[in-house]
Amino acid sequence: GDVPVLLGGAALNRSFVERDLRKRYPGPLYYGKNAFSGLDAMSRIAAGDPAPDPAPDRPTRSRQRPRQGPIPSRAPSVDATSPVFEPPFLGSRVVEGVPIDEIVPFVNETALFRNQWQFRPDPGEGDTAFKQRLRPLMEEQVARAGDDDLLVPQVVYGYYPVGRDGDDLVVWTDETRSTERTRFSFPRQRHDPWLCIADFFRDVDDERCDYAAFHIVTMGERASRRAAALFEKDRYTDYLLLHGLSVEMTEALAEMWHRHVRAEWGFGDEDGPTTGGLFRQQYRGGRFSWGYPACPDLEDNERVAELLDARRIGVTVGAATGYQYQPEQTTSALIAHHPQAKYFVARTAEEVRHADDG
Repeated sequence: GDVPVLLGGAALNRSFVERDLRKRYPGPLYYGKNAFSGLDAMSRIAAGDPAPDPAPDRPTRSRQRPRQGPIPSRAPSVDATSPVFEPPFLGSRVVEGVPIDEIVPFVNETALFRNQWQFRPDPGEGDTAFKQRLRPLMEEQVARAGDDDLLVPQVVYGYYPVGRDGDDLVVWTDETRSTERTRFSFPRQRHDPWLCIADFFRDVDDERCDYAAFHIVTMGERASRRAAALFEKDRYTDYLLLHGLSVEMTEALAEMWHRHVRAEWGFGDEDGPTTGGLFRQQYRGGRFSWGYPACPDLEDNERVAELLDARRIGVTVGAATGYQYQPEQTTSALIAHHPQAKYFVARTAEEVRHADDG
């Protein structure tokens, strides 16, 4: 018979899987909101239970593209005269041997304990007590991963002269701005305040040269290999603990290195007073990773990898992997120094769907 297919994760919702994707695959189709619901679905598959009924159809929406209306050449609310911070060097550098114990303080415990590990507070247990209860488990998992040398943090990062050309960010080969090395195109909001990431940088014809930082961080492939082996042996709890830890340690390394860049670039003194505040963007500028609402085009991951020569830290990316980095526990970012460079949504899910259908 047809092979059961299980789909899910943060990028997919139940309606899309069980209604839209079902039209493309007639066999048994399951939706897993998270790892635990995925395991439940696997149990039902193993038991021979019938596949779930498809999600009910919602009222049909118009497939016509939303009217864009006038889009200004620059968002009026972004200060085009914000001071330029000159970087300490141009080009890229590789960093290896980052101590694990220096990364751990940047772990987002809420994301690890609740989202990755799926723990919940006991009845009457406050968030502080909840985190205190789970920290020994995190420490145990970090120590175990360290003993087996499963986490191998590496970074490649650098600073480049850039300029805004409409909705594009041009990256120059040097400060003469005579030769374009590459460029990134970003979507613009179709509503007030009409933001686009390119707005956070000075125009290409501005008398002042502007700069951006880029980084790629990875925890290496050993944790992914071990997690896959645990999964194959049906050691699902151990798998979830290791996989979740490696995911959040990667994010922690990105957060840590963003702080390093701010300090090295000359505005680290504008950080908030606590590490927890970093998760709420209490610092100057912003860090934008591809695949998120302000820069949704994953193809740009390949452009960043080429710019930084990510092969030096064993990272590859391309069409064969859907422009997702390999090893899995790897992420990249564009870092802007403009004080208004904060997270925003450039495209709604409906706008992305319309664009895909076009």
